Amino acid sequence: EFILLGLSDTRELQVLFFTFFFLAYAMVLLGNLLIIVTVRTDPKLSSPMYFLLCNLSFTDICCTSVTSPRMLVDLLSQRKAIAFEDCIAQLFFLHFVGASEMFLLTVMAYDRYTAICKPLHYTAIMSRQVCWVLVSACWVGGFLHSIVQTLLTIQLPFCGPNTIDNYFCDVPPVIRLACTDVYITEWLIVSNSGLISLVCFLVLVTSYTFILVTIRVRFTEGHWKALSTCASHVMVVTLFFVPCIFIYLHPFSTFPSYKHICVICTVFSPVMNPLIYTLRNNEVKASMWKLWKRCR
Repeated sequence: EFILLGLSDTRELQVLFFTFFFLAYAMVLLGNLLIIVTVRTDPKLSSPMYFLLCNLSFTDICCTSVTSPRMLVDLLSQRKAIAFEDCIAQLFFLHFVGASEMFLLTVMAYDRYTAICKPLHYTAIMSRQVCWVLVSACWVGGFLHSIVQTLLTIQLPFCGPNTIDNYFCDVPPVIRLACTDVYITEWLIVSNSGLISLVCFLVLVTSYTFILVTIRVRFTEGHWKALSTCASHVMVVTLFFVPCIFIYLHPFSTFPSYKHICVICTVFSPVMNPLIYTLRNNEVKASMWKLWKRCR
């Protein structure tokens, strides 16, 4: 088994963290479930953008559910032990869902690029069949990425220290506990996770650059609305990708602990998604209001 040190060993801070993260987890579940129900029940929200948004909400629920429940239990526990099998399972699902979300955010940026830069061909390019293929490819890509990370980790021998300076099991702190030289494994993992994060981020930046150039050339009221939508995407991308690039795109021994940075992409980013996509989108807010009046 491994021992998770968590975010703090001070009892008062643990209670404070529990309250904060419990409220954050509840917001993630309720906010994203509300988005899913709203999109699924309102025929007006049938465009590819809302289909992808619905999938992003589901991914956010899965991503935060991999780490948050365990963290909440450990904050109230004296001994934060996790079995080796449970640790590997958490590591696998974290990278599975996390990589899938990276690919999905990239697809959403491509959707906005197509809608703004090629509006006449948008319905043909982003048909429902194409959307399903793209979403399926995101999950397949996430699975392949995660299985590589997991196989590189479980083949290592663990016979020494078992203390992980984090609140969940991730590849960098786990492989540092291996009883062997992990230099090659470390660089293989960096080239996998780090490059995926960086490449997806560069693709996103490129697509938004093309969008900004297009809007500057032919600025209309419709393009202003599209720019507002893209601004919310940029906020999500910044919260999610920058911490991932910082964590995985360098040798893991450089920074012995990065658990406070992990809070950004495992807690804050899933919390911000429903707020950004609902408060900045009049169509979603109107549909939620209709759903509320129908349920009363």
